[in-house]
Amino acid sequence: MIHARGGSGRGWRDGQVIIAPDKFKGSLTAAQVAEHLAAGLRRVRPELPVVSVPVADGGDGTVDAMVAAGFAGLQTAVTGPVGNRVVASLAMRGETAIIELAEASGLRRLPDRPTPVTARTATSTGTGELMRTAVSRGARRVVLGLGGSACTDGGAGMLTALGARLLDADGAPLPPGGVALQRLERIDLADLLRVPVTVASDVDNPLLGERGAAQVYAPQKGADADDVVQLERGLARFAEIARRDLGVDLSDRPGAGAAGGVGFAAIAFLGARSEPGIELILRQLDFTDRLQGARLVITGEGCLDRQTLHGKAPMGVAKAAAAAGIPVLAVAGQRLLTRDMLRRFGFEDAYALTDIEPDPQRCIDNAGPLLEQLAVRIAETRLGELLSRNA
Repeated sequence: MIHARGGSGRGWRDGQVIIAPDKFKGSLTAAQVAEHLAAGLRRVRPELPVVSVPVADGGDGTVDAMVAAGFAGLQTAVTGPVGNRVVASLAMRGETAIIELAEASGLRRLPDRPTPVTARTATSTGTGELMRTAVSRGARRVVLGLGGSACTDGGAGMLTALGARLLDADGAPLPPGGVALQRLERIDLADLLRVPVTVASDVDNPLLGERGAAQVYAPQKGADADDVVQLERGLARFAEIARRDLGVDLSDRPGAGAAGGVGFAAIAFLGARSEPGIELILRQLDFTDRLQGARLVITGEGCLDRQTLHGKAPMGVAKAAAAAGIPVLAVAGQRLLTRDMLRRFGFEDAYALTDIEPDPQRCIDNAGPLLEQLAVRIAETRLGELLSRNA
């Protein structure tokens, strides 16, 4: 059964301040971060026009951010990464569906912590089921966010849910998981449901090798040394059969190793295009239009570190704001980059919860109230100057 979750509608209004944060992982959703920042600003400036636009980069929290921005949310039961049933969400607007792999096939969907068994057998089947659900609800285009996956199955489960058959030498369907791919002999795509897919991912790992899906990411999913070897062999066999039967050779393609090889399946079998996650999500949010009339943008995420500078959500927001000539502030739980470095990348300034509370665990536990305190500090010390600059 599918249940609709309400959104706020597409409408927005011009405002002096746009609040466009990503989630603070382990503490607050992007929408909650925006809510607390707005509350803190309004303690000092009750009349301040504020527009909240929660964002994401294609990983965990993408669907929540899209629903908060006005997409319709849908929930449906799908196959979890180890065969367990889970209730997963997707977002839709018109004929576009936003699907987050982590919702159906993510590490957070495991019943317990990852183990060697789950590393060998975890499947992306639920992600394919979400895609099929979206098509049944009228989607003609899917934006697939990759990140946080529990599986290293090369996207085999996703393809199976979409109607493909992955068969062994006896013509029997393979069981779930990446290790089973070692026995792959034939791929039958006669009943494959083909839907235009755009992959939102910042991972540039290839499918195979030292930087590939198994060797880099499988240990984070519970795999031991022997599992990594077997998963690598399974992915190599998958790539070999795809090359033999379909003339497709994408194992070295940057991004093919994303989400345990789901990137490979999306590109090779569904003809997916891959784009930087935050740029794709900002376009879906009509972010450039929302910047019209703004005088300041506040963005952020749980930790500002070197990864932030390589395509994470705050960097994408900062680039978009800079293109519109609007100053940008960053907020975070922790700031592991100097203010000078952040300024070189387009941020006016950066604030962290640890500026107020040095204990990181207390910051996690009390992120909401601390964010409001931080916003009060911003309103009292920088807001007037920054707003007047673009008056």
